[in-house]
Amino acid sequence: MSLFATMRAPRSIVFGSGQRHALPGYAQALGQKALIVTDERMGASANLGAMVDGLKAAGVSVAVFDQTLPEVPLDCIDQCVAFGRAFGPDLVIGLGGGSCLDMAKVTAILLAHGGSPRDYFGEFKVPGPVLPLIAVPTTAGTGSEATPVAVVADSERLLKVGIASPQIIPLVALCDPELTLSAPPSLTAIAGADALTHAIEALTAGPRVVDAGTSHEHVFLGKNALSDGHAREAIFYLARGLQHAVDNGQDLAAREDVMYGALLAGLAFGTAGTAAAHAIQYPVGALTKTAHGAGVACLMPYAMAFNINHATASMAEVATAMGVAEADDDNLGNAERAIVAVETLFGSIGIPPNLQALGLRADQQDWTAEQSLGAARLVKNNPRPLDLDAMRAIVRAAFAGDRAGLAN
Repeated sequence: MSLFATMRAPRSIVFGSGQRHALPGYAQALGQKALIVTDERMGASANLGAMVDGLKAAGVSVAVFDQTLPEVPLDCIDQCVAFGRAFGPDLVIGLGGGSCLDMAKVTAILLAHGGSPRDYFGEFKVPGPVLPLIAVPTTAGTGSEATPVAVVADSERLLKVGIASPQIIPLVALCDPELTLSAPPSLTAIAGADALTHAIEALTAGPRVVDAGTSHEHVFLGKNALSDGHAREAIFYLARGLQHAVDNGQDLAAREDVMYGALLAGLAFGTAGTAAAHAIQYPVGALTKTAHGAGVACLMPYAMAFNINHATASMAEVATAMGVAEADDDNLGNAERAIVAVETLFGSIGIPPNLQALGLRADQQDWTAEQSLGAARLVKNNPRPLDLDAMRAIVRAAFAGDRAGLAN
């Protein structure tokens, strides 16, 4: 493809151990009344207390909503918005995992523009700037601190649904690996595996036919030079640190690698987008009630096998970033090494090897394939065209745990 590069990202990204203490300086430059959106676990933490004290010392008044629930149900958003309106913030700070950051994004939309979250489902539905957002992640996986997407659960729909708009990219992403030290091994594994799938799907995404309207017509823009650079770096750091972080949660160097990799992966897929594994995970997650990261990671080797002949060079780059490429072999051989390396890493940290182990029933395979096609913004990113037959092939292979023949 001809050289094309684009980047959608926070205005300021601050990464490093101890950098949570920089929050007051960024907050006071954006507002005087901060609504912190977090969950019950963080609400009771000493870290939150120290952040609130620091904000108040900087002259920023604070209100804390600490009732965010996993998957971000709409009634929980309503509670947060009502709480926020009563306080009257001019700044929203998301503190926590991906659900807390997504809750903060949607709250910032509704406090600025009103209405219901349903008014903003889809792409480019947010009409203008939202309340200034600062994202402080406490897990290393979703990359939501750097992306234009918030995913929520609508009780009227079986599948989760996304709000996708550059307007909801946080102005500041403040990433402190020390905040991840308390994450248990299972959460570390699932979140880190999610981040690695973000990076791989961004790097292997199909390139777009580019014209002057491309960046205005698509939130996810496909493979490009800037997203490729972030994706390659993300894969390197995640491959280097994830196993160590799972095995020893107090290994700060490993925690730094994984959080940095997750941030870079967010920057990569927040512009390029994700593809087949994420599209299929929407119905898989709805049926199995399993964690998003476990589902996309389970599916990733099968999606890679399906795409191998349509993203061969990019998959060979995955092998290089993971340190398994052989210099005297061709791209196809190294692409296969990449799939094996991903399978091996995910297996070693406890990711289920197939959809049956994840809890999907045999009679749910066809419905899963059909529903996967509904995620249009993801389907169009896949390097190999996806239709119903293709989705069925991936789902059946992932159910059986046998990727042989998927490349055909």
